[in-house]
Amino acid sequence: MRFVGIDPSTKTGFVALDDRGMVVREKELSGVGSQDPKRMITLINEIIAHVQPGDFICIEGFPFSTQKAMFAGGLHHGIRNELFKRKLHYHEVAPNAVKKFVSVTGWTGEKGSKKRLTGPQKKKAVMQAVLNDYGYQHKSDNVVDAFILAQIAFDLFVIEETGESRLSINKAQVIEAIIQAKADVKRKA
Repeated sequence: MRFVGIDPSTKTGFVALDDRGMVVREKELSGVGSQDPKRMITLINEIIAHVQPGDFICIEGFPFSTQKAMFAGGLHHGIRNELFKRKLHYHEVAPNAVKKFVSVTGWTGEKGSKKRLTGPQKKKAVMQAVLNDYGYQHKSDNVVDAFILAQIAFDLFVIEETGESRLSINKAQVIEAIIQAKADVKRKA
């Protein structure tokens, strides 16, 4: 069994961990060319070529705001459609939950003098947190986000299988939110 993280974007991060939590695949995928729909279709095909039957997958949820909303929406739906067609189940993780999992809030400084982190600053903070927590680094922030998603998949699986959690408060809250969302979907079905 592998634990897979997918961070969809124009440069999509993909990470697969083995059953011991070791990285077995890490890649930034971008599709072919710069014109859609070719770029989007080839990117989706690249992503799907890397998943395998039996993978336990976490995918980052839809971005709340993006300047390329049409591409982002198409890509996110396209990936989910392909996973569904292949009967590959996945868990969706909100973008802010990915950062919360490694204790990045988007703010820096002490109480009373906090400053909001900008995009590049937040990405750098996430990359540093992953290095500190897991000793993992990659030049692509998309791959680092995919690594976090793969870790979430790993921890989610362990908790669902054993019922035990030895996670930090932030990590446990992220996992609990995913489990709760899954329960909500089952109740509505």
